[in-house]
Amino acid sequence: MVSTVGALGLGGGGTEDDGAAPGRSSHVVPVTRETLTEQTEVDGRLGHGPEVPFQIKAEGTLTWLPTTGSTVRRGGKVLRVDDRPVILLYGSLPMYRDLGVTEAEPQDTATGSGGGPDGGTGTAKGGDADGGSASGSSAGGGSANADGAGAVRAAGAPRQPAPLHGMDVKQFESNLSALGYSGFTVDESYTVLTADAVKRWQKDLGLPQTGEVDAGDIVYAPGPVRIAGTDALVGADASGNPLTYTSTSRMVTVNVPATDTNWARRGSEVAVDLPDGRSVKGEIARVGKDASSSGASGSGDTAGKGGEDGGDSADGTAATVSVVITFADQDSLGRLESGPVTVRHVVKQRKGVLTVPVAALVALAEGGYGLELAAQDGGGGGADSGAGRFVPARTGLYAGGKVEVSGPRVHEGMKVRIPE
Repeated sequence: MVSTVGALGLGGGGTEDDGAAPGRSSHVVPVTRETLTEQTEVDGRLGHGPEVPFQIKAEGTLTWLPTTGSTVRRGGKVLRVDDRPVILLYGSLPMYRDLGVTEAEPQDTATGSGGGPDGGTGTAKGGDADGGSASGSSAGGGSANADGAGAVRAAGAPRQPAPLHGMDVKQFESNLSALGYSGFTVDESYTVLTADAVKRWQKDLGLPQTGEVDAGDIVYAPGPVRIAGTDALVGADASGNPLTYTSTSRMVTVNVPATDTNWARRGSEVAVDLPDGRSVKGEIARVGKDASSSGASGSGDTAGKGGEDGGDSADGTAATVSVVITFADQDSLGRLESGPVTVRHVVKQRKGVLTVPVAALVALAEGGYGLELAAQDGGGGGADSGAGRFVPARTGLYAGGKVEVSGPRVHEGMKVRIPE
């Protein structure tokens, strides 16, 4: 790309009207000020990201499955088991237990009913020294049962409901509220008021109104999901992972050599060339922490043992790191759902520098590079040029067929020739 014609002997006694040396090109270009950007290209793939299996805890027979590619949002059905819907809610905690109001022990009282002559009540004594129970009676024959701690429980006292506590309760109540059900406080306590709201929710779902939520009734995901695939058929057993899902947003995954990840910084902007020829802007959202063999299966998050320099896996193949690129403007992707793409990222950039086409550089006989002035710029190169019409120029960044130039006699707008 760079001319290696020595400047010495090319100037001086030219006879052309424009002052150009014999055999020189008449193509003239100006020195311009612009931003030079050096970019590197890597191959990637457009899709919806890695597939994640749904952990289905409902037991029974699959009676309905969603279609691949469909979107499920909060409150929607993921599948049906024994014709009972399994509902999607948003959250990071898994559904690990049943939710409902528990029953507390009956309230204790210190007195028992008595039937003495004056209608009074008899008081029971505490248990004996070894923790046994004791019974006491009044003069009228009234009796009361006492526990080993000396407290007395009235016969037939009703059990009182007690709240269930935990962060999983708060996560569930947040979803219930987001679905439009109210009458309870969103907190870590599953109370009778929560159960009442659940009954209304169950009624709308066509379920028995128990006020309790079984662990198999719900699955959690970070947000709306796209059904990626089904590994089971209607009529099969529901246990296991019959469904997988992905993000509803399109993204690009790139497997980058583990030795070349310095450019991949979260939040950095990249350009993505789509299969239809368009280029869109993307942002690096996630950079894997583990390197894996390029031939290994999986999404690229599985760690592979690298070589001594961290660049090769144990089987000799190049180790890569998964980089995920997302798009704030999903509409910019058009209707494309998947396909190969090219990701371009900036390696170096110089803003507001003087540039010329690389072909304008001339190797000077005394070393270094120079630029040949056009006649209208007056020549006058002096001894430095060797022919009187060459201006020495220091070179900087090369990018896109242009090169950064500088020097005491190099200025914006100066006209220079491109050698043949």
